[in-house]
Amino acid sequence: MRRQSLLLILLAAITGAFAANGPSLRGLSLVSSRVIWASGTHGTYLKTVDGGQHWTTATIPGAERLDLRDIKAFSASTAYALAIASEGGIFKTTDGGAHWDEQNRGTGKDFFLDCLAFWNANHGLALGDPSDGKFLLLRTSDGGKHWLPADSLPPALPGEGAFAASGTTMVAARGGKLAWFGTGGPSGARVFSTDDSGRTWHVVTTPMSGTTAGAGIFSLAFRDDRHGVAVGGDYTKPQTVARTAAWTDDGGANWQLSTVPPSGYRSGVAWVGGDTYVAVGTNGEDRSDSGGRTWQRTGEVGFNSVAAVPGAPSKRVIWAAGANGRLALAH
Repeated sequence: MRRQSLLLILLAAITGAFAANGPSLRGLSLVSSRVIWASGTHGTYLKTVDGGQHWTTATIPGAERLDLRDIKAFSASTAYALAIASEGGIFKTTDGGAHWDEQNRGTGKDFFLDCLAFWNANHGLALGDPSDGKFLLLRTSDGGKHWLPADSLPPALPGEGAFAASGTTMVAARGGKLAWFGTGGPSGARVFSTDDSGRTWHVVTTPMSGTTAGAGIFSLAFRDDRHGVAVGGDYTKPQTVARTAAWTDDGGANWQLSTVPPSGYRSGVAWVGGDTYVAVGTNGEDRSDSGGRTWQRTGEVGFNSVAAVPGAPSKRVIWAAGANGRLALAH
């Protein structure tokens, strides 16, 4: 018997207001069960402080033409938003969105940021596509007042890139010094890792899909310092299931393919407690209760990203975001 879907579409104020012309949402950040931020096209960001009963929807001034593919929040007041493309950059608010400071802006046609990851509100990373043979990796230790490039990354392979699909191509273990990001492209899918807050990086090849420009690792989630999951595939072939997920139990030094993969391309994955992960993509959702070793389809509705407040089954809070302003809460 197929498991009941973990996600329930909210036909509430936000979804109803956007209807069929809403922004595509990809950024999603859960501060708690009550404070949630999301972001998307047209410079749009959303916030709730009551668990989704009411939403504030607005646009970052000056970013109306930008696509906010990632958002990372630390309270109802403080959040960072990342805009992709050559004119993109990083924005920050400390007053709940009333004002946004532009912290970093595109520096040329090859400038393309993909996502953010933070250890805490002041220390974090921004990942961008390769330029001059290496991935763009920016570090901050002062809340984004300065974003400084890291120059110790291994060379990128021909055609290799990162994916700005869900804001989770790169993840950090909060409170520590560990971070990981996944890649893809015709040369294969790899995982880069750091154990010193982004100063130096190591890279390993994974068995996941990565034979075309649109294939590779799109999202990572770690339960702890050693146990993690990678999902992806080929976004141009969303029904293809082969090599769409892998797992590690040694901190990303080695990756094993899932023996029963998700039901197609997956752009987002989240750890929700125990050995359980949830993955979403444009053709539905899947769940693993085995640490990513096997997956089972749990829903048919497409989403771009998923985030969770982990806990026991009765206390888990899981949200997903997708096209046309779609937001969903697990039930």
